[in-house]
Amino acid sequence: MPRLFGTDGIRGIANVDLKPTLAYALGRATAHRLAGQGGCIVVGQDTRRSGDMFVAAIVAGATSLGVDVHTVGVVPTPALAHITGAGHFAAGIMVSASHNPARDNGLKVLDEHGLKLDDDIEDELEQFIWRADELPGAPADALGRLVDAHDLIDLYFDHRLGLARQVKSRLHLVVDCANGSGCIVAERILSATGARVDLMFNDPDGSNINCGCGATAPTALAAEVVKLGADVGFALDGDADRLIAVDAGGCVVDGDAVLGILALDRIARDKLPNGALVVSVLSNGGLQRTIEAAGGQVIRTPVGDKNILEGMLVNGAGLGGEKSGHVIILEYATSGDGIVTALEVMAVMSRTGRSLADLATQIPMLPQQQRTIPARHKDQWEGDPVLHRAVGRAESRLGSSGRVLVRPSGTETAIRVMVEGSDEALVTELANELAVLAEERLN
Repeated sequence: MPRLFGTDGIRGIANVDLKPTLAYALGRATAHRLAGQGGCIVVGQDTRRSGDMFVAAIVAGATSLGVDVHTVGVVPTPALAHITGAGHFAAGIMVSASHNPARDNGLKVLDEHGLKLDDDIEDELEQFIWRADELPGAPADALGRLVDAHDLIDLYFDHRLGLARQVKSRLHLVVDCANGSGCIVAERILSATGARVDLMFNDPDGSNINCGCGATAPTALAAEVVKLGADVGFALDGDADRLIAVDAGGCVVDGDAVLGILALDRIARDKLPNGALVVSVLSNGGLQRTIEAAGGQVIRTPVGDKNILEGMLVNGAGLGGEKSGHVIILEYATSGDGIVTALEVMAVMSRTGRSLADLATQIPMLPQQQRTIPARHKDQWEGDPVLHRAVGRAESRLGSSGRVLVRPSGTETAIRVMVEGSDEALVTELANELAVLAEERLN
């Protein structure tokens, strides 16, 4: 039986392969393993139409074991993490599929500190999920209660507004809220810096989250930044835990470039703990070369912000993240937060007086291509000798400066292929060839 939890919780098509019965079972499992009768958990959601259904199922499951459930409504994932850690909660559950389309949804469980669970705890939860009906329910007079806790978002606002007021920026921003959770917080926090903030894709209807917008589709944002003559654009994803930036000329500045900008600034100010930047195996080799040339060190982990955080804690690092736009700044948060990332980029721009495009030129990137291939049998690629030989040939053609990485997606039924090297045409050719072969072999 495949593992339920991927790199970012449990994901699936809402009401098809991710059903409310699973959310109910997760509610019971979380109540049993993390809270206990008389305890309490907090639940949030993004703007997907299916979110209400899943929240209701979680509430039913947890309260049936005598655990109170505080619901905060639509909030960013980092806001739920902050609320969970700042409150008296045994756990938090976020109903969100992050950057995925509206038809999908997901269930992310956080511990009492607002951190994603260790793999061994997730494994225990899975076992309780499979036998959720066997868990001892509470008697009628000890059932848990549903508590409306929408005002708890103020805990998040108070902290992030404090950060924003330290930036003191006069920049003109355009912010793409992805029709997601960022609509709730982006304007209020970012405008507290003194910046002018124009929003787009901030009218969620339950079905338009991440639809042609957000961190995975910043084209419309880029065009709007140029049209309005803005200084910078920021694209959040559906639950606002990642950020992709756009410079004044409409060029995309991805998570690797943002990490490089923040790391170089901190190295120059002697504010990068242990001189360490933690990134995933997908981050560009050009970023690593730049940081090492500046006297820092780059530590790589498997993909997933949970792995990034673990690498940061183990190595005493204060900054880490992924090419996709997850950025963790430990002095402010223990999870990725697109709003905090935006504030940090604005702070560097204001402090140095340099444009985002100018700052990004400090980090020359190697040509890199990534492909996502829908694959029914994504976990079987390592056992396919034809694919293995093709990867080996590609690595030989790239030489010592190149890399090929093939991995099953942790959030979708798909295979990810990444090719990096010094020859852009060759990188593109090999990425295309491997993508076609993977689709043939794994479907």
